[in-house]
Amino acid sequence: MHLLLTDVLTCPRCGPTFGLILLADRMDDRRVIAGSLGCPNCRDAFRVSDGFADLRAPPRGELGPGLVGPPGLAPTEESARITALLGVPRGPGTLALIGEPARHGPAVAALVEGVQVVGIDADLRLWTETGGFSRLVSAPGIPFFTGVLRGVTVDARLGPRWIAEAARVVAPMSRVVVLHAGQRAAPMLQELGLTVLATEAETVVAARS
Repeated sequence: MHLLLTDVLTCPRCGPTFGLILLADRMDDRRVIAGSLGCPNCRDAFRVSDGFADLRAPPRGELGPGLVGPPGLAPTEESARITALLGVPRGPGTLALIGEPARHGPAVAALVEGVQVVGIDADLRLWTETGGFSRLVSAPGIPFFTGVLRGVTVDARLGPRWIAEAARVVAPMSRVVVLHAGQRAAPMLQELGLTVLATEAETVVAARS
């Protein structure tokens, strides 16, 4: 997990107005390999192990399967498609890929110069640390301050809460891309104040004005 990412992470227990404090046990080239992220409000701590951050509010329990699957190269054409839909030609900034789209994180990071890409999915604990790509799991929402991300791609199979959270964390003039979208995704994004730019098959693209 990249060190600069800790500046925009928030406590999953207390909500998006409460930031976290990093206590690093091991760093490598500005990446947090081991340590914890502590909340000064609730005093809870969230572990970082092998570069993977567990940002789940209690009760945490065992970490179940995600949607990404085992480590491996993602289809090149789909990675390029997600990158194009996000509409971010270069950095700086942070992009988030949530659910199954997170498997494209390393490829998107390689395609967009100067951005940090965050993948949010339980299966990413099995992946290795890669430059430009940070890995975490979170619950019950997306652990970022409001309006700080330059783009979010979210898997609609995770439920409407995650679509609403994607709309919350995306910055002005930035996009939310919903994959595996049902009929409700586009109207929901409009109700959340975004402008729908395109709908195609099971994909919806919307922007924060």
